[in-house]
Amino acid sequence: MVSRNLVICDQEERYAAALAHFFMKTKELALGVQVCNSVAQALRLQEESPIDILLIGSGYPQEERQKVRAESVFVLTQSEDVAHEMHEKLINKYQSGEAILRDVIEQCQESVEPGNFFLGTVKKEKVRIIGIFSPVHRSRKTGYALRLGKDLAKTYNVLYLNLEMYGGIGGHFPEIGQTVADALYYSRQEKKHLRAALAGMVKHMGPLDYLLPMRMSEDLKAVKIEEWMRFIEQIASQSIYEVLILDIDEGIRGVYELLRMCTEIHVAVIKEEVAQAKMFQFEEELHLMGYDDVRHKMIKKELEG
Repeated sequence: MVSRNLVICDQEERYAAALAHFFMKTKELALGVQVCNSVAQALRLQEESPIDILLIGSGYPQEERQKVRAESVFVLTQSEDVAHEMHEKLINKYQSGEAILRDVIEQCQESVEPGNFFLGTVKKEKVRIIGIFSPVHRSRKTGYALRLGKDLAKTYNVLYLNLEMYGGIGGHFPEIGQTVADALYYSRQEKKHLRAALAGMVKHMGPLDYLLPMRMSEDLKAVKIEEWMRFIEQIASQSIYEVLILDIDEGIRGVYELLRMCTEIHVAVIKEEVAQAKMFQFEEELHLMGYDDVRHKMIKKELEG
């Protein structure tokens, strides 16, 4: 249910339309998004319904911008030298949609609880946490995980998290953007809103939402299992996501405890003698270390090597 209104007013019609498209496809937001190309149009929209968030181009004179009333006003600009009123906040116009949304969220947090302001809710049963794992390298599990995520995302709100030492930024994933490391930072801060931060961090691969992998393997190795568990629990309890897909690396500290959190574990296997031997050793280790519950959650997926 849409509870708040966001208006984008900019003289560049294609820019305004593209930014609006980005906001509208961000699943976390409970915002009605409207686009206009003149102050006169914005005033007409204002008469129909109060404007909660206004993003307006700096190309409109300051005295014209002041005619439009909104709870939060952001001026889209290329320069920090633009004349503006105290209540107006400047935002770099030509940055990614994720960065613009992040700026809006961070500045709105100062005055309004974001969960009450623009984040949607969804009724969901217990969150399905699917672990994707393999003791065999080059098993093509990441490709499988992304295909599974896209398929499930046609029906559910799905978030894919790559928790590998070398997630492959520049391969499956773009090189620019915030990563799992940034989301973990918000998870660690009691006063930070992880749910609101996620809305400005996630990228989209068709219907699938995802976070970029960590850039440094040493950063991933340094994360304690308690931090991973808190992070996953926060996303499961606070966000709109009904399915979490965890692409898990064997190098994570406490990896078996992380696998234990999963409701099911898809294990990529290859029909090859050495790979089969590694799988046997993995299952034996789970048994010897008291993780038979993890072994019972495993669903083997045969992938071509």
